[in-house]
Amino acid sequence: MKKKFEDLTLSNEREPRREIVKLLYQKSETNTNYFVHESSFIDPNVTIGDNTKIWHFSHILPNTVIGKNCSFGQNCVAGPNVKIGNGVKVQNNVSIYEGVEIEDDVFLGPSMVFTNVINPRAFIQRKDEFKKILLKKGCSIGANATIVCGVTIGEYALIGSGAVVNKDVKPFALMVGVPARQIGWVGISGNTLTFDENGVAVDSDGRKYAIIGDNLKEIL
Repeated sequence: MKKKFEDLTLSNEREPRREIVKLLYQKSETNTNYFVHESSFIDPNVTIGDNTKIWHFSHILPNTVIGKNCSFGQNCVAGPNVKIGNGVKVQNNVSIYEGVEIEDDVFLGPSMVFTNVINPRAFIQRKDEFKKILLKKGCSIGANATIVCGVTIGEYALIGSGAVVNKDVKPFALMVGVPARQIGWVGISGNTLTFDENGVAVDSDGRKYAIIGDNLKEIL
């Protein structure tokens, strides 16, 4: 028996791996209109939407829901119990832990980090203390940024590379630094907005914005 296993491994080292991946597919769901690289694992009770791509060395844990047209780069982890919307782009080396919820069209830059406990200790179990992070539609998180648990990132906000976000972020806000602070506003396009003497900003895509109260609003 040992010799047969060795012969199989030597003759085609990838064949056993392919069989494992096929079994994992069967346990996850019947829909296979998505791509998963053979080096990645999909656990049971996972839902993956059409046209989603999961690349090398990634792991999707149980009870995770991933929408349509998403992309996961190399070495990503999602779950367990995570909900990810449609059109989400996850770059290399990102872990999406339990407690994180991601709406549609969110961008997660390479090696950005989520936390889920405020005061972690290796010797104390705090799984019942996970705090939620909500990323609203269309926001972008730059490379190496850290999102501390318990916050909401507003629609179309842009978090600069390396920033540490420890409080809620307004929709369309441009945030940089440690801790992150707001230095401006961005449009749906992601471009920084400049306002005229009437307090109106016209983006390159033709959309118009104005600050109403303390928040940015798109205007007709």
